[in-house]
Amino acid sequence: MSAAMPRVTHAEVSEHLATQRYFDREFEREAVKVLPGEYYVSARGEAIVTVLGSCVAACIRDVRLGVGGLNHFMLPGEGAASLVSSASARYGVFAMEVLVNHLFKLGAQREYLEAKVFGGGNVVASLLRSDVGARNAQFVRDYLATEDIALVAEDLMDDHARKVVFFPATGRVMVKRVGASSQSAELQHERHYQRRLQSAPIAGEVALFDIEPAGGRR
Repeated sequence: MSAAMPRVTHAEVSEHLATQRYFDREFEREAVKVLPGEYYVSARGEAIVTVLGSCVAACIRDVRLGVGGLNHFMLPGEGAASLVSSASARYGVFAMEVLVNHLFKLGAQREYLEAKVFGGGNVVASLLRSDVGARNAQFVRDYLATEDIALVAEDLMDDHARKVVFFPATGRVMVKRVGASSQSAELQHERHYQRRLQSAPIAGEVALFDIEPAGGRR
């Protein structure tokens, strides 16, 4: 899918790699918080945590190696979420390709990948008219089908935010519905992210990795 596009540099990818680390007292382990536009990959026993409103997150894991990662993104603008027909879908493709190709660099192979996807809620008022949550949800389903990555679980759309905790070493995911009283601070990150996307151009090509897993495509 990315063969015709230029390679992305390590510096460009680093801008999207989550860096907020903390000790999670509830799960008694190290954790990394992923903000909108970021992703994180790990083969350790740490947790990867994010809070989703209208954005979506894909938890993708190589079941053989026990290495996995999570991203957090949305599609800007309006229109179809098709990989082919929507210019805004380029942002979703970038978010998915950066995550998947990082897994490939760590030895993952496409035939062993499985995905669990979450989010796409109708909770950010400024995004309700364009139905961004539903478009994000449809995009991530379409992408996984196109790339032949097994979708084994989903919790998408509805009218609530979600806190997602992913344990890449085991593949376990915990999802908690977040009430309105505790949404505002976390979802403010999505509003800022939305404004950044709206002010950025979506014409032209997005640079992706040109990397295939050791075993090739399935």
